[in-house]
Amino acid sequence: MATSPSAPRFSGVRRRELSVADYERGVLAGERAILGRAITLIESARPDHQKKAQELLVRLLPHSGGARRVGITGVPGVGKSTFIESLGQRLTERGHRLAVLAVDPSSALSGGSILGDKTRMAALAVNERAFVRPSPTAGSLGGVARKTRETIQVCEAAGYDVVLVETVGIGQVESVVAQMVDFVLLLLLPNAGDELQGIKRGILELVDMVAINKADGENRLAAKQAREQYESSLRFVPPASRRWVPPVLTCSARDGEGLDRIWAKIEEHRRIMTEAGELASRRRKQRLKWMWSLVEEELLSLFRRDPRVAALLPELEAQVASGAITPTLAASRLLEHFETQ
Repeated sequence: MATSPSAPRFSGVRRRELSVADYERGVLAGERAILGRAITLIESARPDHQKKAQELLVRLLPHSGGARRVGITGVPGVGKSTFIESLGQRLTERGHRLAVLAVDPSSALSGGSILGDKTRMAALAVNERAFVRPSPTAGSLGGVARKTRETIQVCEAAGYDVVLVETVGIGQVESVVAQMVDFVLLLLLPNAGDELQGIKRGILELVDMVAINKADGENRLAAKQAREQYESSLRFVPPASRRWVPPVLTCSARDGEGLDRIWAKIEEHRRIMTEAGELASRRRKQRLKWMWSLVEEELLSLFRRDPRVAALLPELEAQVASGAITPTLAASRLLEHFETQ
């Protein structure tokens, strides 16, 4: 039977395995295909891939760190993808090179729907000055921290001077993302009365700006009222820096209204923090916290793999669950067995 001209053809030839030097040259040259493969290498759990990835990251370190790192979060349905695409198109038209990293630690449970981001950001996906990359993390906040941080570094080395990290929903992941970006933008809807009840104080303490999206048409008045309510709420939240009071703005990602003001505020924040030395200080603290979080993650992994701990764990878990012993006593016994190795 004849093969349809539109049918895909598979040669059966495997792609050539790249050396660390190949990856380095390709990333620094801004080759998108090599950049994608480098990120896949970083995301791999294979020990040989991880060794190779770390060597590559060390080589790329001198070329990273120059981007504006912005985390964008918000409740479901707030229009994050529309906002990012509309803002991203503006930025690339001004000469910026933009990387969008979409993070969802629940993707393993939800079926990985976030992998459709290239469809939801169709214009950016085909924009030569933009790079859109989903970051599935198999439900692990540690996966968010490790893979996304290193992906940011690689994108910066590839010449992307703006990196937007999109998170899904409002939750614990926001505190993780705040430890890898310079600026956190919280997108909210005009119906502030209902929304305000569901936003934890801890989230507001992380944000550098609040933007009320969908402030168009009949929503304009509601958006104005929402802005006033959020401004009032933020007065009771201590700012992350005495040099910056998080502003509350309104915008319409659909119409493009207010996006230039939002970006101008992000640039103003960067200038103020850089001149005061706070940007460099923040990044130093982030790197150290990252190091210790990885140490803690590996120690916990070693602890759980210990044969004596594994043998004792089911019995102690059952006793704690039934109330026969306290969690503190159970933890002490597990640690005693681990320490005697």
